[in-house]
Amino acid sequence: MTASAPVLRTLFSRHMLICVFTGFSSGLPLFLLLNLLPAWLKTEGLSLRTIGIFALIQFPYTWKFLWAPLLDRYALPWLGRRRGWMAVFHIALLGTIAWLGCLSPKEDLPLVVVLTVSLAFLSASLDIVLDAYRRNLLPDIEQELGNTIHVNAYKIASLVPGSLSLVLSDLLPWSQVFLITALFMLPGLIMTLMVSEPLASLRAPKTLREAVVEPFREFMSRHGWKPALYILAFVLLYKLGDSLCTALATPFYMEMGYTRTQIGLVAKNAGLWSSVIGGILGGLLMMKIGLNRALWIFGILQAITTLGFVKLAQLGPADADATRLWILAGVICLETLAAGLGTAALVSFVARTTHPMYVATQFALLTSLTAIPRTFINASAGWLVEDMGLGWVNFFWVCFFLALPGILLLLKIAPWKGKPPSTPSSVSNDSS
Repeated sequence: MTASAPVLRTLFSRHMLICVFTGFSSGLPLFLLLNLLPAWLKTEGLSLRTIGIFALIQFPYTWKFLWAPLLDRYALPWLGRRRGWMAVFHIALLGTIAWLGCLSPKEDLPLVVVLTVSLAFLSASLDIVLDAYRRNLLPDIEQELGNTIHVNAYKIASLVPGSLSLVLSDLLPWSQVFLITALFMLPGLIMTLMVSEPLASLRAPKTLREAVVEPFREFMSRHGWKPALYILAFVLLYKLGDSLCTALATPFYMEMGYTRTQIGLVAKNAGLWSSVIGGILGGLLMMKIGLNRALWIFGILQAITTLGFVKLAQLGPADADATRLWILAGVICLETLAAGLGTAALVSFVARTTHPMYVATQFALLTSLTAIPRTFINASAGWLVEDMGLGWVNFFWVCFFLALPGILLLLKIAPWKGKPPSTPSSVSNDSS
């Protein structure tokens, strides 16, 4: 038997198939908010400043650690501790997305805001239970591969709201576009009903206090207060520049003269597949060069590839002929390839710093920090471009410089020749 045989068996195992579904269900609502929602609002005549402010409706992603202990402590009376919540959030998301498309952003703006905030809350809550389910399901030896597959399926989910739905919006009414998009939550719901509850997820905290206090106490005591704060700052800042760079990507492409169909077929696909390749390549490179060096190299590449958007903005609006489409595809491929590398390294880093016994709350805390840039900082993108008068060129230069603090923090939490954080040991097996 060759050495690659166990890897291939794991890659095509039932656990990895489940990770495909968890990643897809986790990614689709978020990419709807990031890609489809701005295009919808732009088409309906809202200003860039208003569209940028809409990023604030994603605030549940930054605060999900506050109610993660509740999902850890309490179980619904059906399907099990994790799967019960997974089923409820899938159904609620399907209904909310379909309802949203029946509204007009101009005539029903308050209700649109309420529904988009609800969508973000439900999506963030689904993330909590999917992350916890995946961490409890996978043995330690499968964690890195499972996380890589989850992240790549998460990115592939962007094809629906970021490509298919955009193309359909040129052909169908928005109500039908949102309904079709909503139906893509069904595979995750079916998966939830078919899988079993992991044994590790059966050990719930005995009290709400234990569910709330112990995850934070364990995290701080295991790392130490000062290193723990460095870790939290790093997770917050590592993808700040990369996230802000793409905050208004769809409106930017439209102002550069590209149609929604061209954006859907060229920009989104070019970005998706290079990001997926980056994630896979990142996982392989981490095995070769180690996590610390990967964080350095990938972080620097994230910053440098942001400058491609500077060049794209300098070309200015023009007819989107074949040459301009190739330039657009090239810039996006390089940026998303680097972003995929960075995401793979960051997810591996987060996995190493969480304890399986408190995974719902600790994972929610760290991923909440990664969501802060795209929620609060990204909300200023339209203001920076329009009201501050930066324009697109200077805006992308700002994104480049904002990528540097996260890289510099690696001196403290992941020095080039240092050792990465150790993963706490646990038992996390299937119930079968």
